[in-house]
Amino acid sequence: MKVDPYLFFGGKCAEAIEYYRDVLAAELRAFVRFGDLPGATPDAADKVMHAELNIDGSTIFVSDGGGNGGREDTGYSISLQAGDDIEAERLFSALGDGGSVEVPLMTTPFASRFGMTTDRFGIRWMITTPQPAI
Repeated sequence: MKVDPYLFFGGKCAEAIEYYRDVLAAELRAFVRFGDLPGATPDAADKVMHAELNIDGSTIFVSDGGGNGGREDTGYSISLQAGDDIEAERLFSALGDGGSVEVPLMTTPFASRFGMTTDRFGIRWMITTPQPAI
């Protein structure tokens, strides 16, 4: 079994895709707008129905969703394992730009670097550089 997160952006999905392509070097693998399907309403035609991002071998699905444009907090974070402390610091800074810091990036007993930030789209990220193996 494979589990992949599906994130909804309430009208800002195309902007989020470009942001993650820049910040996370995400590769866009699929992209469908509501207007690509028969029967789409004019107000939804430009909205993203479904897109697939590949981030270093991991998949995240994204959409504007079909609801009222809002999003409900459902208690999650996306965890990114950085290759080293420099990458962790870059990711934390870039994802936190325009968002908010929940836990500052720091050294912990379980990680060389660990921090939690919420990006400008309201998506929570946990950035970790694992401790070197003993």
